[in-house]
Amino acid sequence: MTTQPAPLPPDRAASGAAKLVVPCVIGGIVALTLGIYGRLHHPTGFAVNIAGFSSPGSVKSWLATAATTFAVVQVGSALVMYGKVPRVTAPSWIGGLHRWSGRIAFLLAVPVAVHCLYALGFQHYSTRVLIHSLLGCAFFGAFTVKMLILPKRGLPGWLVPTLGALVFTALIGVWFTSAFWFFSTFGIKR
Repeated sequence: MTTQPAPLPPDRAASGAAKLVVPCVIGGIVALTLGIYGRLHHPTGFAVNIAGFSSPGSVKSWLATAATTFAVVQVGSALVMYGKVPRVTAPSWIGGLHRWSGRIAFLLAVPVAVHCLYALGFQHYSTRVLIHSLLGCAFFGAFTVKMLILPKRGLPGWLVPTLGALVFTALIGVWFTSAFWFFSTFGIKR
C-alpha cells in the first residue's frame, strides 16, 4: 500500500498560488495600462532630442540598441550563473554584472517607452507598428512580473529563467520592430 502525501493546508496552497497569480495580475495591469494610455492619449509628436543626434528617432533607436546590448550581457551572465556555459566557473562578480546590466537595460528602455507613448501613442497603422506597440506593452508587463517574483521563495527553479527569457524575447522583438527597422530604413547614423 502506497501512502499519499498529505495535502497542503488551504492557507499554504492559496499563498503558493498567490505568489504567482498576484504578480501576473499586476504585470497584466501594467501592460494593459500602458496600451490603454498609449491608445487614448493623443500623440503629441513632440519628443526631446539629445544633442549630437540627428533626430528623436535616432535617439530612440540608439537607446533601444544600448538597452538590448545590456540585455544580451544579462542573458550571458545568467547562463554563466546557472551553469549553462560548459567549462566556465562563475566568477564571484557575475551576479553583480547580471543585476547591473539588467538595471542599465531597464533604465535605457524607459525613455524609449516614454517617447513612444507620449510622442507616438499606441499605433496600429501597419503590422510592424502594431506588433511593436504590443511587444512594448508586453515587455513592461513581463518585466513587472519578473521583478515581483524574484524575491519570492519556494517557486519552481525554471520560473525565473523562463520569465527572463520572456522579457528578453519581448525586448528583442521591440528592437527588431523599431531600431533595426529604423537603421535599415534610414541608415546607421547618430
